[in-house]
Amino acid sequence: MPRYKYKSNEPNFLGNFFYASTLSLVLTKLFYRYSQLNEALATKVHHFGGEILFLLSSIIRLGKSSIVKAQITEDDLDRISATIRLIVENWPEATEVFLNQCRISLDLMLEAKGDSDRHEVVKEKKTARIQPDDPIHYTQLATRVGDGSVGDNLFDLSLSQALGTAPKATKYDFASSKLGKVIQLSGFSDPVYAEAYVNVNQYDIVLDVLVVNQSSDTLQNLSLELSTVGDLKLVDKPTPLTLAPHDFTNIKATVKVTSTENGIIFSTIAYDVRGSTSDRLCVYLQDIRIDIMDYIVPGTCTDTEFRSMWIEFEWENKVTVSTQITNLRQFMSHIAESTNMKLLTTDAALEGECGFLAANFCAHSIFGEDALANVSVEKGDPADPNSPIIGHIRIRAKSQGMALSLGDKINAAQREKSKNAIGA
Repeated sequence: MPRYKYKSNEPNFLGNFFYASTLSLVLTKLFYRYSQLNEALATKVHHFGGEILFLLSSIIRLGKSSIVKAQITEDDLDRISATIRLIVENWPEATEVFLNQCRISLDLMLEAKGDSDRHEVVKEKKTARIQPDDPIHYTQLATRVGDGSVGDNLFDLSLSQALGTAPKATKYDFASSKLGKVIQLSGFSDPVYAEAYVNVNQYDIVLDVLVVNQSSDTLQNLSLELSTVGDLKLVDKPTPLTLAPHDFTNIKATVKVTSTENGIIFSTIAYDVRGSTSDRLCVYLQDIRIDIMDYIVPGTCTDTEFRSMWIEFEWENKVTVSTQITNLRQFMSHIAESTNMKLLTTDAALEGECGFLAANFCAHSIFGEDALANVSVEKGDPADPNSPIIGHIRIRAKSQGMALSLGDKINAAQREKSKNAIGA
C-alpha cells in the first residue's frame, strides 16, 4: 500500500508576522462570535478569551525576541495590540463591526473586483475581423494598377456609390504620417542640410537620414558619424560617399536598444571639398532623443505581487508633485496616460471626495523589466476645490535607468500640463 507523505507549508510562515496579524483578526472575530452564541455562559467566554490573549501575547513576545531572524514590524505589532485591547475591553460595538460590517465590506470588495475583471475580459475580447456573411474577394478578378498591386473592387465601389454608402475621402493627417516623425538635424543655411526619420522597432532604431548638398562644391568622403549615450549600441557604421553639387542622398543606420532607458544619439557630418586644401569640414547636428515610452506597455499584478516586487526592487526615484491640475482623479488619469502605466487601484477605492488619494501603478517593458509607482497626493485645502495638489510619486524599478527615466517623464508631463494651463 503506497504511503503519502504530507508536505507542510509551515516553513513558509516562519518569521512572517504578517500572517500573525491576520490570525489575530480572525481570532478576535471568532471570540465575538463565541460571545454572541454563549451570552449566558460568561465563564466560558472569559476562559476562551484568555486563551486567545495568551496566544497573541506569546506571538508578540516571540516577535520581539532574538530567536527569530527578522523581528516583528511596527505595523504588525500595532494590529495585534489593537485586537488584544478589543478582547480585553470587550467593546460592545465591535460585535457589529466584526460580524456584519466586515462581511459587507468583503462583499463590496469582491463585487468591485468582479466588475473590474469583467471589464478587462470585455476589453480583451477579440472581435471578428471577417463576419460569416461577408463576401469573398478574389484577387485574380480584381483590377490591377500599373505597378501590379491590387486596386479597388469595382463592383463593390460602383454598388456603394449607387446606394449612397460610399465612404468619404478622409482628410490627410500629417501627424500620423511619416513626415510627422521627421527631425530636422541642421539649419537651412548650413552647407549640408540633414533631417532624419526615426523608425522605432521593438529592439532597434533605424535612422533614415536625408543629406542634401546645398553648396556648389563636390563633397568627398562625406560620412555620418554617430555616437550614443545610454544603453544604445551602433550596429553598423555608415560608409562614406560623394555628393555632387545640389545633390542629395539617404543614409541609413541601425542602433540597437538593450534596456528601457532614455537615450541620446549625437551625430555629425564630416566631409572634404574637392580641390580644396583646407582641413576636413564638419557640421554638428541636433541631438536625437529616444523616448522611453516607445518601450513601455501597461502591466498588471496582484496586490501581493506588487508588495513583493516593491520590496525586491532596489532603485527608487521620488518625484514631488507640482501641477496645475486641481482634481485628484484627473491627476491620476494624467499620470497613467503620460507614463503608459496601468492604474491598479480599483475605481471603487477611488470614489468619493475626501481630499486625499493614494493609488498604485504598474508597467512592463519589452525587455522584461517591471516598474512600479505609488502616488500619494492630497489637496492643500480640502474645503477649497481650486486648491493645489501636493504630494509625492515614488517610482521603483530593478534598474536605475528605468526609475530615473520614468521620473523624468513624469516631471516633463507636469511641466507640459502647467504650460497648457497657463496658455489657456
